[in-house]
Amino acid sequence: MKTISINTEYIKLDQFIKWADVVSTGAEAKILIYDGCVKVNGETELRRGKKLRKGDTIEVDGDKFVIE
Repeated sequence: MKTISINTEYIKLDQFIKWADVVSTGAEAKILIYDGCVKVNGETELRRGKKLRKGDTIEVDGDKFVIE
């Protein structure tokens, strides 16, 4: 599990996927999310604007991340 630090109150899911270097563009992040390849705290998440906060866990195609 990789730890990703943010300096704000929250980060949106599509921005997080780019920030974590899973994809290089927002369009790629959008496709992953809409295809059901992203889980937030164990639940499949289809909203790219989902607000993520410290302590949330994200799984993208088997890669796991936690926000600190």
